[in-house]
Order: sequence, then structure tokens, then C-alpha cells
Amino acid sequence: MEPVRSDRFDRSDRFSDELWHSAESTYRAVLDHPFLLGLADGTLPRAAFRHFVVQDSHYLRDYARALAVCAAKAPTEADVRAFADDAVGALAAEQEMHAAFLKDLGLDGPGAPVDDAEVLPTTRAYTSYLLATVYGGSFAEGLAAVLPCYWIYARVGEALLRTSSPDPLYARWIESYGDDSFQAVVRRVLELTDRVGAELSPLERRRAVGHFATTARYEWMFWDAAWRGEGWPV
Repeated sequence: MEPVRSDRFDRSDRFSDELWHSAESTYRAVLDHPFLLGLADGTLPRAAFRHFVVQDSHYLRDYARALAVCAAKAPTEADVRAFADDAVGALAAEQEMHAAFLKDLGLDGPGAPVDDAEVLPTTRAYTSYLLATVYGGSFAEGLAAVLPCYWIYARVGEALLRTSSPDPLYARWIESYGDDSFQAVVRRVLELTDRVGAELSPLERRRAVGHFATTARYEWMFWDAAWRGEGWPV
């Protein structure tokens, strides 16, 4: 699958370019992963998608907490409101979009398997890293750590939306990240990223780039864990 080159993300000579450059090979690996290729052509096994949805439900709860911490550290009142809204949105996604997917997968309702599903290794590692970074680092570091979840999903959604999927369930997932409203949210976060990046020292920039590259890798690992049917080894 070819990476998308879109004017919507043409941000030449900005801090976001430096961040994206640090993870461009990871993004290419994401697009070529059999999980996403299977979403696009409809061949992804339901078991892999089920694993993904259950773990993503766990992930989004902690991601919302990470966004709330970013809101608390944000530089302006408008930024505080925006991240607070995004935190609420992450929880809403878990409750609404995932609820619909879980119903289609037969995992909804009291006593359903998802209620007691374990948080598996990659999910635990990813959310632990996010929370440690947003709590212990600067606002810029936290922003860089949460950014791949916005930006890579926007890029992936945009790439897959060109052909969507013959499977209606997978097509709905693609549409949720490829639509204009989600893309607009990502553009707003990128504008903040460039504004903050312009004020950073070289050391602060290196730290932020390191966090961005790390959580971008966790994005790949998250899809890979679903593809492999990851579980705890002991």
C-alpha cells in the first residue's frame, strides 16, 4: 500500500516535519502490515479485529487520561479546552463506536467476554509509556507522545478511504478515521505542535522527537499484537 501524499498534511519546514520524519519508516510499515491490508481487502480474520477492538477499548480509557493531563499542562485556555474535549471524545469513541463494533462481534451486554478481558502486554506497555510521559515530562513531550495516535490514524484512514473495504464492518472503521471531522481535529493538533515546537530548545526538541518515534512504533505494535492474537506468555 502506497503512503498518502496529501496537501492536508503538507507542513514544510515545521516541527511536525521533524516529528514525521522520525517515524516515516514506521508509518510505511504500518500501511504494509497484514492487519491493515486485510482490513482494506476484507480478508482480515474476525478474531484479529475482535482482539483489536477489545484492546482498543482498554487503550482509549488511558489515552483519555493522557489527554486530560495534556489539557492541564496546555499553554493557553483554548488549548486546555481543546484537549479536554479530545479526552471526552476518546471516552465517547470507546462508549459509542466500540459499542457498535462489540455488538456486531457478539461481545456486548452484561457478562460479555469484553467485560473481563485482560489488558494485554502491548496495550499495557503503550499506555504505561504514554501516562509516564505526560505526567513526568513537559507539555511538549506529552504532546509528542500522544500525537501519533491522532496523526497515524488520520493518515491510515485517509489512505484506506480511497478504496474502503468490501467488508461493511471494516468499511465503517475506515470511515470513522478518514472523515473530514477527524481530519480537522488532527490539523488543529498539528498547528499546536508547530506553535509549541517553534519555542523549544534543541534538547527539548530531541526529547519530543524521541517520544513521537517511540509511540509511533507502539502504533505498529498494537496492530501487530491483534494480528498475532497476542496473549500473556505466562
